[in-house]
Amino acid sequence: MLQIETQAVGPFMKNGFVLWCDRTREGVLIDPGDEIEGLIAFAARHQLAIRHILLTHAHVDHVSGVAAAKRALGVKVYLHRDDEFLYRDAVQHGLLFGLRVEAPPPVDEYYAPGQVIGFGDYEVRPHHTPGHCPGGVCLQIAPKGQRGEDLFVGDTLFAGSIGRTDLPGGDYETLIASIKQVLFSFGDQARVYPGHGPATTIGRERATNPFLR
Repeated sequence: MLQIETQAVGPFMKNGFVLWCDRTREGVLIDPGDEIEGLIAFAARHQLAIRHILLTHAHVDHVSGVAAAKRALGVKVYLHRDDEFLYRDAVQHGLLFGLRVEAPPPVDEYYAPGQVIGFGDYEVRPHHTPGHCPGGVCLQIAPKGQRGEDLFVGDTLFAGSIGRTDLPGGDYETLIASIKQVLFSFGDQARVYPGHGPATTIGRERATNPFLR
């Protein structure tokens, strides 16, 4: 059974995730930010073997903990190539918020179309969802050989809202297309875990999200 730990701390209250396979204790880390110490401590306390660091995109609040995660875990960092320019400038972007951010390590692997990344009895399939930024992805988590209905969407879609598009590389029409063409294709039962705020479902957002009417 897939297990999920979510943590968020100030100033951004950005969700960072540890996902793991209950049978094998293998897991992945998604979007390590300022909450990274708590996520690493959680993984250690529960004796989890983290296999990958997976990024939904490269805005500073989603990557500020990557250096610490890489140092502690020694595993590959994955990112979409189109967000490399944001990832590279994380230190400068942090300064804009008055924050000192440790420079993230080089990306080990860029997501590729049709790619499958495994951990335990589960697999991750990245789906390109630009709009909030050029390299945004949705990470679809599923038991091996199954479709899966757990979507980690970064800042593309929120409960009752959508990602902002006024940052470098953002585009409103592209974002709406990503939501309706990519995320909606998973069906109303699909569970959505955003980068900020509570989890939701595709069906709930299709029916009630004022930006998607």
